[in-house]
Amino acid sequence: MGENLQSRVRLRPVDLAREHGLSTQAIRNYEEAGILPAAGRTPHGYRTYTSLHAEALRAFLALLPGHGHRTATSIMRAVNRGTADEAFRIIDESHAQLLDDRRTLQAVERALRDLEPTAAPEPGAGAGSVAGSVAGSGSAVGSVAGSGGTFIGPLAGKLGIRPATLRKWEGAGLVRPRRDPRTGYRVYDDADVRDARLAHQLRRGGYPLEQIAPLIAQVRAAGGLEPLEAALSDWRGRLSARGRAMLTGAAELEAYLRERG
Repeated sequence: MGENLQSRVRLRPVDLAREHGLSTQAIRNYEEAGILPAAGRTPHGYRTYTSLHAEALRAFLALLPGHGHRTATSIMRAVNRGTADEAFRIIDESHAQLLDDRRTLQAVERALRDLEPTAAPEPGAGAGSVAGSVAGSGSAVGSVAGSGGTFIGPLAGKLGIRPATLRKWEGAGLVRPRRDPRTGYRVYDDADVRDARLAHQLRRGGYPLEQIAPLIAQVRAAGGLEPLEAALSDWRGRLSARGRAMLTGAAELEAYLRERG
């Protein structure tokens, strides 16, 4: 490899940097990080690069958008060490992560499609309309609370789950019911019912609570399901862009591997 490098056209750090709008210090940093192969040296100690280094730099910069800095660096280091199989394994893991992200997005989209519009509380429903009593360890089973909303029993029954499950979801931050000031019972308003339904759909899809919580937080931050559609569309677009960037990175990496011989 050393003899092969000497036979190539010599390039200065500025030659590599100028093509990509980088600084010469960035080129030196990339070499020190193992992203670029070790540079040759002139008798006076100046770095000299070749077309091989130029290809390495193109490959790294092309890998960045699809894989991120840390993964792209690991890929290039593995290639430069001569362990291409390790580089391929890292790439496979990155693709698997993208696939997992796509599945998460699809699960959220399916969950949103499966959600039925939340029924509004009946007009005039008050504390006297609570039809039910205490079930289990202090859980109310009435259908409507005094100021609008539903108690834990009816909501659990609607979802086909146990009240204990809703209490567990509350502990994980998936639902945030208020407490009835007179009885102390949990009261779930329309937003809580929406969050519970979304959590239920995702749980049925096999997602653990720690993955569901951030998605519920996104729904709340967006102000509901409809504003979330724009966020989902942006999410979908970013995943597509990332997948395409991976293709571009793969092409440049293949060119670098060919250059290495």
